[in-house]
Amino acid sequence: MRPMIDELELPQVQEITTRDLRALAEHKPPGMDGSHLQNLGRRPTRLILGGVASGPDSRRFIDDLYAKFQAGRPVAFTADIVADTAIEDMLIEDLQYRDLAGKPQRFAYVLSLQEYMEPVEPEATGLLDGDILDEAQGLLDDLVEGLDIGFDFSTGLERFLEPLGDLLGRLRQFNNSR
Repeated sequence: MRPMIDELELPQVQEITTRDLRALAEHKPPGMDGSHLQNLGRRPTRLILGGVASGPDSRRFIDDLYAKFQAGRPVAFTADIVADTAIEDMLIEDLQYRDLAGKPQRFAYVLSLQEYMEPVEPEATGLLDGDILDEAQGLLDDLVEGLDIGFDFSTGLERFLEPLGDLLGRLRQFNNSR
């Protein structure tokens, strides 16, 4: 089986390299010698593929591959090397290609793929204690009521506009007369 990304068959793949890493956290208990390792599962599998596209359709292949890279969406990936794993979708992390000098219609390409893992939805249960949430809601209601007083305050200042306006005019007149 030739390696494929979606419906796009990867021609003349010359090298496939895989990289699997396990995530381990080291905990050192205070006052004790040694440490404890916690297994946090595995990190997404990474693949690096290198090959050559040649022939009249080589440019279209590179353009199609580049369009998938630019889209940034997970793509289906199939190959013998990952047939027995649970890898279904991959993200194209990096794409490099070059036109091979002296070889018309021939391109070398290198793809870096990372396994796509569906993000885990957060639990629907509330993170806040019900009493804390009720208290916060009460404080917010009090704040909104306090904002209503601000409107009355601003409209209550209207009666001072005329006397202060006259005072300002008299001060300007006095300043200009000096």
